[in-house]
Amino acid sequence: MLYKDFQGLKLSALGLGAMRLPVVDGDDTKIDQDAVNGMVAYAMEQGINYYDTAWGYHGGNSEVALGRALAQHPRDQFYLATKFPGYDLSNMDKVEEIFERQLEKTGMEYFDFYLIHNVCESNIDEYLNPAHGIMPYLLEQKKAGRIRHLGFSAHGAIPVMERFLEAYGEHMEFCQIQLNFLDWRFQNAKGKVDLLKKYNLPVWVMEPVRGGKLAQISDEDAARLHELRPDESTVAWAFRFIQGIPEVCVTLSGMSNMDQLKENIQTFSEDKSLNEEERAALQAVVDEMLGRGTVPCTACHYCTNHCPQGLDIPKLLEMYNEAIVTGGKGGFIPSMYVGTLPEDKRPDACIGCGSCAAVCPQQIDIPGTLADFAAKLAG
Repeated sequence: MLYKDFQGLKLSALGLGAMRLPVVDGDDTKIDQDAVNGMVAYAMEQGINYYDTAWGYHGGNSEVALGRALAQHPRDQFYLATKFPGYDLSNMDKVEEIFERQLEKTGMEYFDFYLIHNVCESNIDEYLNPAHGIMPYLLEQKKAGRIRHLGFSAHGAIPVMERFLEAYGEHMEFCQIQLNFLDWRFQNAKGKVDLLKKYNLPVWVMEPVRGGKLAQISDEDAARLHELRPDESTVAWAFRFIQGIPEVCVTLSGMSNMDQLKENIQTFSEDKSLNEEERAALQAVVDEMLGRGTVPCTACHYCTNHCPQGLDIPKLLEMYNEAIVTGGKGGFIPSMYVGTLPEDKRPDACIGCGSCAAVCPQQIDIPGTLADFAAKLAG
C-alpha cells in the first residue's frame, strides 16, 4: 500500500469510501453488515487506514455499519472521517445535535477527520451565515479533541470555493473534491487543485471513477488503452491518472464488493503514473465521452431523499444516459425498464418541483432531464 504524509501521519493513498457499501436485495438502505465487516478486515490487513462515511449515505445507515466494522479493530490503527450534512439546508441549525448523534452512530469518541459537506451554490450563503454557529461549534469540538482534523468537501464551482476559503480558509486543513480524468477539464478540477494549492491545502479525491461510469468506455477506447498498458484495467487507468497529481493525498473509492477492493488495493501497491502518450490517449477517451450528451449522475441518492414522488432518480438518469448513448431516442433497454414501472414512478411523473436539483452535487437539471427523457420515450 502506498502512503502519503499528512501532518506527521501516514495515510493510505487509497481510502475506503462508504457511500456504496454492499446491500441486501438491492435496497440502498439495507447494508450487508457481514460483507462490510469482511471488506474492512481485509482492507486493514492490506494497509488501508483511511475510512470515509457521511450522515446521509445509505439512507443514514452508513455511519452505523462502518462504525460496527471498525469497532473490531484497535482505534489507533485507522482514521475515520465523516461530515456535517449542510447539503440539506434544514440541517443548518442542527450542528450540535447531528455531531453528537454521529458519535453515537459510529460508536466513536472522536473523529480523525471531519468535513463540512458539499459546499456548493445551493448552500454557500447558509454555510457562511454566522447565525447557524456551525464553524464556532466545530472549532470548539476540535479544541476538545473530538475532531482531530477539519476540512471540507466541495462540488461547487471555483467562485463558491473561493468564497468559502475567504471566510474559513484559515481553519481548513484539507479539501475533498471530485477529481477524475473526465472532470479534470469538464468540471475544471484542475482549477480547483490550483486554488487549493494557494491555500496550502492537500487534496482528497472523491468519485475517481464517477461511480463506476468511467469504467464503461467503448470497446474501441478500451482496446486503445489496453495496447498501451496490457496489464491494467480501465479502472486502474483512472487511478493512475490521479497518481500523477502531486497535490493529492487520499483517493477515496466507494467499493461495493471484495473483488473491487482487491483490484484497487493491487493498483495502489505501486505508483505507475501515466506518461505523456498515455495521458493523450486518455484525453481522447474523454473527448468521446463528452460527445455523447450524457448527464454526470454518480448515484449518490441525495435526490431520492427529497423527491415528493418517490422516484428512483439515479436509475432513471442511468436509463436516460443509456438512451443518449444508444442514439438519443428511447432505446430498447430504457424503454423496457420504464415499461416495468408503475405509472407514478416513470419520468413523466416528475412534477418539476426542483427539490432534487437543489441537493444534487453534480448540479444536474434533474426535472429538465426527466422531461427530456419522457419526451424521448414518447417519441
